[in-house]
Amino acid sequence: MTDASIIHKAQSWLDSNIDAQSKAQISALLNAEDPTELIDSFYRDLEFGTGGLRGIMGVGSNRMNVYTIGMATQGLANYLKASFPNQEISIAVTHDSRINNTLFAETTANVMTANGIKVKYFREMRPTPMLSFAIRHYGCESGVMVTASHNPKEYNGYKVYWNDGGQVVAPHDKNIITEVLKIKSIDDVNWNKNDELKEFIEEDFDLIYLNELKKLSLSPQKNILAKDMPIVFSPIHGASGKMVPAALKVFGFENIHVVEEQREPDGNFPTVVYPNPEEAEALNLSIKLAEKVKAELVLACDPDGDRTAAVVPNEKGEYELLNGNQTGALIIYYLLNMYREQGRLTGDQFTVSTIVTTDLLGVISKDFKVEYFDVLTGFKNIAQVILANEGKKEFIAGGEESYGFLVGDFARDKDGVSACAVVAEIAAYYRQKGMSLIDVLAEIYQKYGFYKESLISITKKGKDGAEQIQQLMKGFRNNKPSTINGIKVDKIIDVQESRIYDMKENKEYHLDLDKSNVIQFYLEDGSKISARPSGTEPKIKYYISVNEPLPDREAYRKTEASLERKINALKEFFA
Repeated sequence: MTDASIIHKAQSWLDSNIDAQSKAQISALLNAEDPTELIDSFYRDLEFGTGGLRGIMGVGSNRMNVYTIGMATQGLANYLKASFPNQEISIAVTHDSRINNTLFAETTANVMTANGIKVKYFREMRPTPMLSFAIRHYGCESGVMVTASHNPKEYNGYKVYWNDGGQVVAPHDKNIITEVLKIKSIDDVNWNKNDELKEFIEEDFDLIYLNELKKLSLSPQKNILAKDMPIVFSPIHGASGKMVPAALKVFGFENIHVVEEQREPDGNFPTVVYPNPEEAEALNLSIKLAEKVKAELVLACDPDGDRTAAVVPNEKGEYELLNGNQTGALIIYYLLNMYREQGRLTGDQFTVSTIVTTDLLGVISKDFKVEYFDVLTGFKNIAQVILANEGKKEFIAGGEESYGFLVGDFARDKDGVSACAVVAEIAAYYRQKGMSLIDVLAEIYQKYGFYKESLISITKKGKDGAEQIQQLMKGFRNNKPSTINGIKVDKIIDVQESRIYDMKENKEYHLDLDKSNVIQFYLEDGSKISARPSGTEPKIKYYISVNEPLPDREAYRKTEASLERKINALKEFFA
């Protein structure tokens, strides 16, 4: 039997001033024999997670549609006016290639102008990092990027940014939700747009962004020497198809091959199952083209251009997809080496990554005597560290395992455009030394240990799925395992409860960290497993990290196979 509150909420939508098609869809849900879709559509309001507002498109309070967008925007507008009283307020808005993205971005702009807020609106779709950069460049108080990043095509989303160019964090995120919840009816939204308050950001802004990006190059002469290096790139039907090739060119690369089948923006993502460069399947066409042109590097971005995948030839001549931890290690190692070589390491620099990212980034940073910050999952937390150190210390780079990287701080969110250019520069630099990127990884592993990571992502859909995920986390907290797959657990960190449990000493300590629903298990053999429900998808994720020494280059594959066996054994425990 359907909960009365769900029926009441659906009925309130039906009675409001929404369009006829949406009313027909709600009536159909109310009259359906199976109430599952009705429940999933109305059992809650969409909430801001690590990526903002995100959900399946459709009708209802738990769906992405013009009304949930409008209500979120009205709440954001109210919060902006309360936060910046008696001053002119402006906001930057853009979108990627997803279905309904122009509609949702225009809805956002219209509601903002209806509330007397100026909108800097990108004439054409642009990648997420350009929205982040635009906020600070134009002195905006906020920004909205309409995207669902790498989610399946039925999803859409709404990333909210603050005046520092980073995604909203506490207290703003919860305060915005509080304001949204005050909007009791769709009719409470001011829909009366004022086009006079809307100003377009034109193509000349691309050059401003590219000029900043060009400053990131640390070995431009090596790039010129490698200008003929064959590079394949795919935007996977997203918003980066124009900007990544342009970024590669300003870095000096000329032999760029874009995957034609995926060049044009298309929210149906017709050539892939998921538009996620973490998925090897999404790169099949890129690798096919790479084999044809004998590419030395393959790059790809997700639809909103904030994630970067890199594929490189290995010692057998086969194309090998690097995971986000490996790419992050290459970026940090290269940048710190170049900073040292150029005499730029002064002790006033820092790097950042997240608690589910490889510990190798911290190990490398500490070896170079560079301060390293380990923050909660979500790039908005990396942006907060950059903001806190602004004017005091120089941010070199940061990253997270999910293919998100940022070099330099002119953008304050992960930047797939600049990351593509920097990875190409790394390949060019080591090319002059006769080394592949796999050789560079081997060099890193010989110095610091061979770290290998893997991710288990288990989907639990709908209201029942969300409850199952919470029960799993509750089980870990109430019944702490002393062994995992026969390996002793040395300690458990419960980030939500701010506690460290020393399993060897049977002691408990307070942990001074921001709270997040994450539990980490540290094992006797150096392995680490982090359990974390996704903030934006109906999933629970297990991040597995193992490591052991790499004696020499020749032992690379043997050591890798040994670590893979460890990972597979741990996967069986959690799957």
